[in-house]
Amino acid sequence: MNTEASHRHPLHHWHSTWRRWSLWTALVLLVVAMLVTLVWLAGRYEASQIQARLERNTADAASEIRAALNRNLQSLQALNAGDPGMLAWEVSASELLRAQRELVRIEWRDPQMQLRNFVQSPYRPVAPQRRSGSDPNSESGLACANASRQSSPSYSNSYYLPSSDGLGVELMELCLPLMSGGEPNGYLVGTYSLRDILDDLVGDHITRSQEVSFTEADGTRLAVLGIPRRGSRVFTARHLLDLPGNTLVLRMDAWHSAPSLFPNVLTALVTAMAAALLTVMGILVRDNRRRLKAEHDLGDALAFRKAMEDSLVTGLRARDLQGRITYVNPAFCEMVGFEPHELLGHSTPAPYWPPELVDEYSKRQAIRFAGHMPPREGFESVFMHKDGTRFPVLIIEAPLINAQGKHTGWMSAFLDISEQRRVEELSRASQERLQATARLATVGEMASLLSHELNQPLAAIASYATGSVNLLENAPPELRNHALWDDVRTGMQQIGRQAERAGKVIKSVHDFVRRRDQERVAVDAQGLLDAIQPLISLQARKLGIRVQTTVASGLPPALCDRTMVEQVLLNLARNAMQAMDDTSVQDRVLTIQARRAASNTTHGWMEFIVADQGVGIPEDVAAQLFNPFFTTRAEGMGLGLSLCRTVVEQHGGFLGFSQNTPRGTVFTFTLPTVA
Repeated sequence: MNTEASHRHPLHHWHSTWRRWSLWTALVLLVVAMLVTLVWLAGRYEASQIQARLERNTADAASEIRAALNRNLQSLQALNAGDPGMLAWEVSASELLRAQRELVRIEWRDPQMQLRNFVQSPYRPVAPQRRSGSDPNSESGLACANASRQSSPSYSNSYYLPSSDGLGVELMELCLPLMSGGEPNGYLVGTYSLRDILDDLVGDHITRSQEVSFTEADGTRLAVLGIPRRGSRVFTARHLLDLPGNTLVLRMDAWHSAPSLFPNVLTALVTAMAAALLTVMGILVRDNRRRLKAEHDLGDALAFRKAMEDSLVTGLRARDLQGRITYVNPAFCEMVGFEPHELLGHSTPAPYWPPELVDEYSKRQAIRFAGHMPPREGFESVFMHKDGTRFPVLIIEAPLINAQGKHTGWMSAFLDISEQRRVEELSRASQERLQATARLATVGEMASLLSHELNQPLAAIASYATGSVNLLENAPPELRNHALWDDVRTGMQQIGRQAERAGKVIKSVHDFVRRRDQERVAVDAQGLLDAIQPLISLQARKLGIRVQTTVASGLPPALCDRTMVEQVLLNLARNAMQAMDDTSVQDRVLTIQARRAASNTTHGWMEFIVADQGVGIPEDVAAQLFNPFFTTRAEGMGLGLSLCRTVVEQHGGFLGFSQNTPRGTVFTFTLPTVA
């Protein structure tokens, strides 16, 4: 055992060390990954700021270009206002070209696109090699045709015009239709230099690190302002310049170096956080062993408490201040038959409360929650198992106080006292049986004493009765002819027979008490009924009861102790008549039957039935009807039915009872018949 423990301990230590260092490695990697991610996010943030700023600049530049072109359009419209002369028109057009350097030429054409007059910019005159505006397929011809159709200004597509210096220029035409009296009266054509538009309208807003250009939809550059830097990070923004008849794309490029680490505020903050994390990690490393030892001790304590609670046979339950169950141990779950998840969080009424006691338990719980705690020695209650069975419990309850001294709930301990109650019931039953046995022993002694003391008086009564009968037989004829002579002789004969029968009864009881073998003889069922008929007829007439006796034909004789069986029949018949003495039934009938009993044995059985129409037997009385000394009559001893069952069982039969229809009770017992 020690060798095995010594091999297991290094392995456990290695696993613990590996797990601890793997956690620290994962933490370091997590910190490094977080720092790299934050630096990358800082760069992305700065790039997004630059891109957003470039997008705003591009949109602002496009708005300024659009606004400047609209101002120029208004100025061009003012040139021909009031039908000016050629000289005045030239002067006004020249002033406009000097003020707006992006315009390089202004032409006045008639409705047939023939040139009437023109003015060129002194800063960038257009070379004479440009295409003639009278050509309908020229850019200005197409723009004017479009303007005439829409009766509004129209721009042409841009075109390249080479120059003598070999550089050339990208131009764009603006055609403005001139109207007089609602009819076209010519056209005013203005020529723009795209390079000058960028230089004059956008150049003041760009920096040395930016480049602005006009491009076509496919990215072809038409005019460029600024010199791009190579080998740097480039940011690009595009904006559509939608003009009547033409659409240009304004593109702005900016170049920036990669964001520096420490000058960046966010990166500096990340560096400070990294230093703080490293410091914290150092502190954690220093306290790691102390923490691991505390965790190990806490784990041992929790495991010990868990093992102790699981091994208890006492049920434990904790509840909060609202009555919700917060803890149960396995013993309590086994006691009530519910799983922990079925009980935790459950409040009033609890699932293990019997439905018929819910109101009582709810009131009791309300009193307890009000601060009236039960005594510490506990109190008894009844719980219900999940299968519906009830069982008694002893409950000991106390308040739960936390480490701050605050009352947080209640802790209850439960003891299943079913076995204790069963033992107490067995002890009580044993005591009752001992008392009954003692009383039976006393009765036996009394029976022996009475049988000894009564035999002589009964023998004397029988002798006197026999002598009286002999005297009556030898009486003179005049006495024998008297009317009362036969009645007196019959009465004396009955006195003798009953005295003889009383002696036999006393002898049978004496033998029964002494457990001696009793004499079994074959007796007809009718003979047994005839023997008790005179004794029950007197009581039946007194109570107004009609007696019906029935014996099945072909019934074999019973093998029994005749005297004791007659006493059983007599006792059952008297009990039946007494049961009808208190009833309101008008037709009182006592039924006694003898018939063949159904049996699966090889020997035959006879069945006697004694039925009344009384009040019946209540359930609480039926449970202990055959117990010795149990009786419902004040004058009874409670031995009649007990002795009857004992006599029947000594013959191998069975004595029982059932409910009669429509009312009353039916007693049935069986006796063996002669084979």
